[in-house]
Amino acid sequence: MKLWGGRFTKPTNRLVEEYNASITFDQELAEEDIQGSIAHVTMLGACGVLSQSEADQIIEGLEKILQKIRAGEIEFSIENEDIHMNIEKLLIEEIGPVGGKLHTGRSRNDQVAVDMHLYVRKQTVEMVRLLTQLQRVLIEQAEQHVDTILPGYTHLQRAQPVRFAHHLLAYVSMFERDIERLIDSYKRVNTCPLGAGAIAGTTFPTDRHMVAKHLGFDRIYDNSMDAVSDRDYLVEFLSICSLIMVHLSRLSEELILWTSEEFNYIVLDDAFCTGSSMMPQKKNPDIPELIRGKTGRVFGHLIGLLTTLKALPLTYNKDLQEDKEGVFDTVKTLTGALSIMAPMLQTMKVNKEQMKKNAESGFSNATDLADYLVNKGLSFREAHEVVGKLVLYCIEQDKYLAGCTLDEFQRFSKLIEQDVYDKIACEQVVEARISLGGTAKNQVLKTLSEKKKKMDETLSWLSIVY
Repeated sequence: MKLWGGRFTKPTNRLVEEYNASITFDQELAEEDIQGSIAHVTMLGACGVLSQSEADQIIEGLEKILQKIRAGEIEFSIENEDIHMNIEKLLIEEIGPVGGKLHTGRSRNDQVAVDMHLYVRKQTVEMVRLLTQLQRVLIEQAEQHVDTILPGYTHLQRAQPVRFAHHLLAYVSMFERDIERLIDSYKRVNTCPLGAGAIAGTTFPTDRHMVAKHLGFDRIYDNSMDAVSDRDYLVEFLSICSLIMVHLSRLSEELILWTSEEFNYIVLDDAFCTGSSMMPQKKNPDIPELIRGKTGRVFGHLIGLLTTLKALPLTYNKDLQEDKEGVFDTVKTLTGALSIMAPMLQTMKVNKEQMKKNAESGFSNATDLADYLVNKGLSFREAHEVVGKLVLYCIEQDKYLAGCTLDEFQRFSKLIEQDVYDKIACEQVVEARISLGGTAKNQVLKTLSEKKKKMDETLSWLSIVY
């Protein structure tokens, strides 16, 4: 008999059992389900809904089941539909009929809700930890390459030279925002729905605050209907994960470009690359490519959940069973990407000479020549036109700005003098950006220091919530 089968006269059709069951994936919540059940029955005992003896017996049984699950000794059954009913059935088998009292004063609706809150809370902390680990590697690489210069790009065309440290710190800032979003979302994740029942609460004299405190929640839902139907926190979690994947994908794209012979800026360690089954010379950046490719599936899970929720009436509907697989897959995808990105970046080799060579080639110092003319009295628009014509001349003559003679410069403007060569030298172009957040060395070092302090703040938060 099903645990809910009292009003039914026929067994469930096998096809219905298979289609309806979620145990194939929600067994991921086994530990959270038992954690929530222990908190619930502890409260039932304290409130006198169950005798203390009954509560102790149920808790002992749940702890034994948890040990068996961790040891791989439990085989879940599709006939019992989901992780909640599987564990309850196992409990009854373990301790007898008293196990049937576990579900007093609650529903699978608030039970699954608390399981998912506990799961996402745990994964939120893990995401913050992994992001901080990745930031640390980026900061370490940045510290080693404060004086390494490469071309900065707009439209994937060489724009202005920058410090490689400055480039890497841009990603540190992206991941910093991701961490801030996760930490901010934590307070909404850390809200306890247990005790809301199926929809309207319970007639038993329960203590929801006691359950919340036992499970480490900061607060409880103040509306039972909202408690069992809310999936906003999952949408928010998937949205944040999608943004993290965007940032990882952008970084991956750059790694893929930089490892190509056309750029030749970095070399990824052999341990993080693969070869071709046909072409012996190949060393492929498969890991960045996979991270870039897997970004789409995370986006898909976000859109899938939004689509599921968009027309659901209150309160619980079976559609909400579809909230889990996308979340589980997103966690697996993102934690995998974060875990592998950090050591891949840590072991990459940087080709400083090639970066510098490309930074000195082309016309990435053209803006500085225009600024030079502005300081000599021209308006920026006039200076822009002069330098534009000079660049066209250089292209026709197959040379760069720094290769022009003073006489050639002065054909376009008599304001250009010998000191121009110092102003358009690659190192000076980088160092001249003294504005806050610019590429001047003191600004980059300042940013490095600030990012370290911010990372320490994150580590402090982790030490509190762990």
